[in-house]
Amino acid sequence: MTTTSEQVAGSRARQASHHVSQSVFDGSRLRVVLLVDVNDGAQQEFLEAYEQLCNQVASVPGHVSDQLCQSIENPSQWLITSEWESAPPFLAWVNSEEHVRMVEPLHSCVRDTRSLRFHVVRETGGPATDADRADRRLQTAPRIGDGVIRHALTFTVKPGSEEIVAKILADYESPEPKVDDTTRLCRTSLFMHGNRVVRAVEVRGDLLAALRHVARQPEVRAVEEAINPHLEQDRDLNDPESARVFFTRAALPAVHHVTAGEQNPRAERYALYYPARPERGMRLAELLARRDEAAADDPRSPVLRSTIFQRDDVVVRLIDVRGRLQDADPGLLLGLSDTAQVAELTTLLEDAAGMDAPVAKDGGLDRLLERARMDLVTDRRSPDA
Repeated sequence: MTTTSEQVAGSRARQASHHVSQSVFDGSRLRVVLLVDVNDGAQQEFLEAYEQLCNQVASVPGHVSDQLCQSIENPSQWLITSEWESAPPFLAWVNSEEHVRMVEPLHSCVRDTRSLRFHVVRETGGPATDADRADRRLQTAPRIGDGVIRHALTFTVKPGSEEIVAKILADYESPEPKVDDTTRLCRTSLFMHGNRVVRAVEVRGDLLAALRHVARQPEVRAVEEAINPHLEQDRDLNDPESARVFFTRAALPAVHHVTAGEQNPRAERYALYYPARPERGMRLAELLARRDEAAADDPRSPVLRSTIFQRDDVVVRLIDVRGRLQDADPGLLLGLSDTAQVAELTTLLEDAAGMDAPVAKDGGLDRLLERARMDLVTDRRSPDA
């Protein structure tokens, strides 16, 4: 029988795979760093807002500790660091409506914020007991990335406006890909599934700088204004607070990325949408990540690269595929290799009617793939990406 400790060790060994350049699922501790630029004269107001927030965060599952620091050189610069048992509980909290409401008092006294998230790889200090080490898990090995940061936004439009919105989003003029000497916008892929829109971006350099660069471009601003009347969530791009709340809720972070190793410039890009049952989104994303990792070593798999994005109950899997989608095994495309995995997936999907394990042999996976597949609106990459 496999013990719990052996399962954890096996999971962590899988996460050290050379194929995986990004993952939140290895169980190691998370360090979150928030850089804050406070408005002149608002330091006391900021401190009081932080203390209120701190008391609320202390009761969030997975939270371990936090620190608030003020610059010794510039009183307007502050640093908040927090430690979490692992990444999933932090992401569940930071992407929740509770978090949106909780941090609202901070925004009246700050000019700018920037959040950075890190798994802990090494640490120094006094001697620790075995129990301490078990509770303070470290990332087992450094990951080797490809220099690309992946991020996505998702939002819904009013039913009936899908064709209008798709045309607006497809017809825009691509912004200048060069942001500065170190940052470049590499690729933008835009998909729709019913009235849900997903825009995935790939950036080399500073993601925040790239997103701000794109938002300032006149052609992009014109597109955003054109789709405003069709959005289900109202927003006013001329109101910084309205825009901030909209894009906070729209953020769809990448939680796992795996590359099979083969470089194929002719690979076709597809997106699959997996709506999860309430509070099961992170578990569903972890299941898909585990399967993608195993598939990276499977020569039968047509999937060359896979990125999983997740927020709340929205899970999207962006895949680059060798050959045509319709010619591939639907189970391999979906990241499923046996009926047990199909059964586990269907327990997590919001609407899996008719997709239970027994029908996997008579077209059930074909129907599931067809239902998950998103419609491509546009896929653009910079010439030298």
